[in-house]
Amino acid sequence: MRVVQKHELFKRSSLTSRQIKMYYGALQQEASGPVEVLDPSLLLRPEPAFAAKPVGMFRDYSVDPEDPIKERVRMTYHKMHTYQTVDFVRGKMDYWLRFDKIRSTIMDALVKLNDLVDESDPDVDIPNIMHAFQTAERIRADHPEEDWFHLTGLIHDLGKIMAFYGEPQWAVVGDTFPVGCEWGNSIVYRQTSFKNNPDGKNPLYNTKYGMYQPNCGLENITMSWGHDEYMYQVLRHNKSTLPEEALYMIRFHSFYPWHAGGDYTHLCNEKDKKMLHWVLEFNKYDLYTKSTSVPDIEALMPYYQSLIDKYMPGELEW
Repeated sequence: MRVVQKHELFKRSSLTSRQIKMYYGALQQEASGPVEVLDPSLLLRPEPAFAAKPVGMFRDYSVDPEDPIKERVRMTYHKMHTYQTVDFVRGKMDYWLRFDKIRSTIMDALVKLNDLVDESDPDVDIPNIMHAFQTAERIRADHPEEDWFHLTGLIHDLGKIMAFYGEPQWAVVGDTFPVGCEWGNSIVYRQTSFKNNPDGKNPLYNTKYGMYQPNCGLENITMSWGHDEYMYQVLRHNKSTLPEEALYMIRFHSFYPWHAGGDYTHLCNEKDKKMLHWVLEFNKYDLYTKSTSVPDIEALMPYYQSLIDKYMPGELEW
């Protein structure tokens, strides 16, 4: 069998044979030991903003103990909503925001995510790097002059690299929500999944505003721990020159209870209202836009590497 290795990318990745065939019609030996990561954020949103979508198009959050996929999703959120407390998030921030775990370039981190297996979507088998380039290229087609937006699409999920360093699924992927105040009604499984979360019994945290002030702004809110907040903090720590709109998109793109469910507006300020436009603009490229069009990653690599060199060059501290 002739293995095609047109780019250093394939020397560093462990893409499956099927995935490489999708790119270039070539074959490559399959690597073993992927990290299994469930990403419920790719599933059907129950929020009003998505109510018009036909149920048959995407999997839903209905409970069916006989359906292993639905049970995995439900259990992931059950653990998330049980263990994501104020103290838990503060502990994770103390641990991860030392930025002493690894040193890696953006492109190396992107390639590494191909060892991450997303089991939430058994019907469409696309590697993470393809999703990254598809998202970026769709943004590029509609916003050709905003190169920072293209790069944002490419890197938005890179915070999932935490899954390779001991972080459980429920603290990496899925929807995010504020801790330290009453949980929004549009959070998935809201009525049953928080019953064992101790913050729900703490009068400091279980009221509408909890530990926050009215209209204090989302930048002053402590969010549940996940890949959004981590990647935002990585970029800030490494002095990325991406504009504020890009950092905002990355930080809040999984905050569906806000931007799709309409919850937590009482905590938002004027800046949040203005930035909501950019979060919604980003999410239409990230969610429900899977395409059968396969990007020529090798041909695109020089362009995106030039953007990385422009906005976040060299090795970053993670």
